[in-house]
Amino acid sequence: MPDIGLCAQIACIWEATARKPGNVHRFRDFDDSSYLDFLLSAAAIAPILAKASQRRVGATVLDAVRATRQVTNTNTNLGIVLLLAPLATVPPEEPLRSGVERVLAELDIEDSRLVYEAIRLASPGGLGRAEEQDVRDEPTQTLRQVMSLAAERDLIARQYANGFVEVFDDGAPALRARLLQTGALEDAIVRVHLELMGKHLDTLIARKRGRTEAEEAMRRARAVLDAGMAALPEFDAWLRSEGNERNPGATADLVAASLFVCLREEWIDLPLGGAF
Repeated sequence: MPDIGLCAQIACIWEATARKPGNVHRFRDFDDSSYLDFLLSAAAIAPILAKASQRRVGATVLDAVRATRQVTNTNTNLGIVLLLAPLATVPPEEPLRSGVERVLAELDIEDSRLVYEAIRLASPGGLGRAEEQDVRDEPTQTLRQVMSLAAERDLIARQYANGFVEVFDDGAPALRARLLQTGALEDAIVRVHLELMGKHLDTLIARKRGRTEAEEAMRRARAVLDAGMAALPEFDAWLRSEGNERNPGATADLVAASLFVCLREEWIDLPLGGAF
């Protein structure tokens, strides 16, 4: 069986390295975060996720955020950590999809408390105030329950509510199919990123810029897929305008989780050689 910590680290590195539109990658930084920040963050969380099957999800999330804070001052991976923690908690001998459903069903209020602490420490951008079970308050419901309350406004929280449907049904199989078709990892990552953007509203854009612009991002992603990759630079420029506030970060987090699933299920053979 694959090394879970290594799967997590590789998934994060691949996601950050691919030249996805509107995101930090190996040729583009943001003013407040760099490609190196993402690589350091991937290395920091790997040993914690490697032990996730022996711990509660909330503790894994909090320790991963704390480890990230030791190597960078910016929030590089809260969404990724929230997605990878339940997936990594499934023991290697247990089927992943049914296993993560079991893990989600067993989450409790203590998991909520620890994840709330992690979110406050990470201090993600665009975080508003919820009418019920706000992250600044003491939770009174299980982590799956509080995530379900946020499912309509947060793509990451939605995975806790629906059993990672967008990861298992959309992202991971699309990556696998594209890799089998072309063998080109970066191409697969970029295209699946666009497909996910075109199908699911990026809730980070919606929080920072409003639903109208998030819907425009969906439309533009579908237009690039229809027109061909020659249209990608214009879309990338539009996403990077307005101080990178159109960064499709929620979609990127789904891509990282989908890559983890592909690695954990051994749908991607290592080493890849020159696939990038």
